[in-house]
Amino acid sequence: MAAWEPGGSLPTNDELGLVRRRPAPQHGWRKLIQRASLGTINPGESQRDISRKTLTDRVKQPVRGDYSVAVLSMKGGVGKTTVTVGLGATFASLRGDRVIAFDANPDFGTLGQRGPAETRSTVRDLLLDNNVSRYSDIRRHTSQASSRLEILASERDPAVSDRFSEVDYRGALGILRRFYNIILTDCGTGLVHSTMAGILGEADALVIVAAPAMDAARSGLATLDWLHYHGYTRLVSEAIIVVDCARPGARLDFDQFASSVHSPVHAVLGIPFDRHLAEGSEVSFDLLSGKTRQAFMELAATISDGFGTAGFGADELGKAGHRA
Repeated sequence: MAAWEPGGSLPTNDELGLVRRRPAPQHGWRKLIQRASLGTINPGESQRDISRKTLTDRVKQPVRGDYSVAVLSMKGGVGKTTVTVGLGATFASLRGDRVIAFDANPDFGTLGQRGPAETRSTVRDLLLDNNVSRYSDIRRHTSQASSRLEILASERDPAVSDRFSEVDYRGALGILRRFYNIILTDCGTGLVHSTMAGILGEADALVIVAAPAMDAARSGLATLDWLHYHGYTRLVSEAIIVVDCARPGARLDFDQFASSVHSPVHAVLGIPFDRHLAEGSEVSFDLLSGKTRQAFMELAATISDGFGTAGFGADELGKAGHRA
């Protein structure tokens, strides 16, 4: 570009490189047209691609320090562990930091079965390891899926896992916080086990998984009432209820479901039935249907919106009170 001289015409925005060009389409007929015209015709991104990019940007919001998400349910068999893995895989595949899913179920949890078996180590082995000073040290105790999600399994011996206490949980979480930015805790069913006091006291966010039925809404409501009554109001107001359609043909009227939850929760979201998730084996993010990936992205984005409010404000003071 020629140098500008006094009295001459100013350079155009295009010459200065200030014109924002449409992003090239990545899918479908829009991409075919853009490629066939050698780039001279650019239909731009579809609304679907724009929506996906917006969700991705929300999921990739920076987190200050570490962020702990507790995933729980009042009943077994509603997809709690599946939601934990799907959510973790979404975070890990879209973000650049470290994400781990941690099985804190004292009743022989199955989280370790939903990922690759890179190690037979469990949370008990981690607690007994006095030489964890670097990331490579903790990787001896975790298995990493293709999504980059790491999984820390629970104790396989039911007699030993039943002794997993609040002190054990806080000790394991303290180690994980040194190496991971997002920590997902797959809780046991019920709320009265001693471990739950540590999980709820340390959590930044709460995901309650329910089945697609109205009695599940009542169970979720009872859970929220219990949390409120026992001093976890900060978690109730920001809680996310996830309705997991774990069985084929499951349907739910979300408006009716949401209206039955009278407590002021943050959101009610749904995960559609997915044949890959229904297999009950190792979860591969790439094998999920497009609708399922979209649903998990919406869940991850909703949680990520809270990253900016995880500082030491009023909510954090309440959290510190539970830690004391």
